[in-house]
Amino acid sequence: MLTVLEPEGLYPDTALEEALFGGRLRLLRGGGEAGLAALPDALCAEAEGLFIFRNWLRAEDLPRFPKLRAVVRMGVGYDRLDRAALAERGIAVCNIPDYGTTEVADHAVALALALRRGIALHHDLQRGDSPAAWTQVETPLIQRLGEQNFGILGLGRIGTAVALRAKAFGFDVAFYDPHLPNGVDRALGITRCRSLEALMERTDTLSLHAPLTRATTGLVDEPALRRLRPGAVVVNTARGPILDLDALERCLRDGHLAGAGLDVLPVEPPGAGPVPSLLSAYRARESWLAGRLIVTPHSAFHTPSAYADIRRRSAETMHEILTSGVSANWIPPESE
Repeated sequence: MLTVLEPEGLYPDTALEEALFGGRLRLLRGGGEAGLAALPDALCAEAEGLFIFRNWLRAEDLPRFPKLRAVVRMGVGYDRLDRAALAERGIAVCNIPDYGTTEVADHAVALALALRRGIALHHDLQRGDSPAAWTQVETPLIQRLGEQNFGILGLGRIGTAVALRAKAFGFDVAFYDPHLPNGVDRALGITRCRSLEALMERTDTLSLHAPLTRATTGLVDEPALRRLRPGAVVVNTARGPILDLDALERCLRDGHLAGAGLDVLPVEPPGAGPVPSLLSAYRARESWLAGRLIVTPHSAFHTPSAYADIRRRSAETMHEILTSGVSANWIPPESE
């Protein structure tokens, strides 16, 4: 019987996994979020399959897993895995690309709407000292949606779901994704931009949905942000390092950008390193940021249904890759 290790003890029981494994795999579990280093060597030595959720799997961790044949990242992004080291060992890597799609898309559009309709701004003002002014605020943040261009960086599953939602609200939608075949724009009834620069120059509200790769790390830097239309809004529910947070702060401070919604940060949780000055200003409720910045704790994916999807699809994927060597979720080593 093949042995699979779930290091974090995420669920109260293993009934679902055991039913899906059908007696061909057995599941061993660790005890918490302390990381792989806290696991007993004997437990690691048995693992032929490894689930990764919050942990990072680095090259220096791999000698503790001499039997390891497959890793399933319990999520969409796989930047937590040292894929070069795993490929060198011939260890298969899979992710779960088809969970949380609707949740993240809903969250991205909700952030955009909360900013563009002034909901966050007026909410903050109505919590001010009594009597709070019972009036609307004139600001470039608030615009008619049907007169706005909505730009999407990365038109995968989530980006496509965002495009459909943005269209439903009347936005003029465009995207940039160099990896997609021709015709996607026509199928969805949206505009394709052939360069990042072209997307930025026509965009009032930007939503990021690219994976974190070598090519996308730092991609949305200050020159890119400066190409956005004056008074633009930026939403990031993808990965923190794609967006230069210091550049974002400068563009917010001088008014080039009207607002931003962030579900992800370059370092998570932010207390694990120096706290970005933009986040410090946000937490201090500095007046220049009132209603212009919304931060959520990498929670865009979260619903009970999404957690159930992660659990079920992760178990199914692990069973597929270990018993047949084939899975639709397998990530080729040469992929970005």
